[in-house]
Amino acid sequence: MKTIVLTNQKGGVAKTTTAYALAAGLHNKGFRVLIVDADPQGNLTYTAGNEENKKDTLYEVLKGNCTVHEAMRNTHPLDNAMSILSVGLQATAADMELAGAVAREYKLKQALAQVAKDYDYCVIDTAPTLGLLTLNALTAGDRVIIPLNLEVYSLQGMEQLSGFIENIKQYTNKDLLISGLLITKYNERLNISQALEDNVEQAAKVMQTRVFNTKIRESVAVKETQLLRSDLYREAPQANATLDYIAFVDEFIGLEG
Repeated sequence: MKTIVLTNQKGGVAKTTTAYALAAGLHNKGFRVLIVDADPQGNLTYTAGNEENKKDTLYEVLKGNCTVHEAMRNTHPLDNAMSILSVGLQATAADMELAGAVAREYKLKQALAQVAKDYDYCVIDTAPTLGLLTLNALTAGDRVIIPLNLEVYSLQGMEQLSGFIENIKQYTNKDLLISGLLITKYNERLNISQALEDNVEQAAKVMQTRVFNTKIRESVAVKETQLLRSDLYREAPQANATLDYIAFVDEFIGLEG
């Protein structure tokens, strides 16, 4: 199982949208996919059409109170080729409750190892913070994808995120690689978008990675499918964002071999 982490401490960059689009896109190509919603807000769980399991959550797995299999749910009742693990709202206290736990940064990696043979890919959505849950996700990950908007604030946090990832590589996951930076909510008609593309390229060089060729265009279909608790491929197959995510999934698979 190859584990891909979507992260950016800046909110509003379509991180959750991208996580679900990547997972559903891989599933549509015949891969077995495990989705991990490691954000206590549970937006990915909601979008995937699942109700939050308030008892057997991923957070309870991390604390040793239930098994991974007890916490897992299929995204669709009759389809076990795409499943989801939700960390749960209680995980907002993770930094405090797990503060004294032995090997606390490896908890998620240990949990995922129990089901690694059952899936081809694991896609992890993280909270817009650099706390313990994100540390666990990056420690468990093989690859990182960083979605970002062409906005000044979105680029400001790249240096901090880069340092955080470098610390992960030094101390808990030496094999972690950044697959690339993905530009989202793209509008080529805005002058600032064109002006900031060079900044994104520079940020990628500093982080020793690439900028994906695919850009995800702004599309009202994204918000509409979130409301429907479905995915773009099913509800809006011809929308700009859908076509872009199809191209992005193909690009990602091609780069990863």
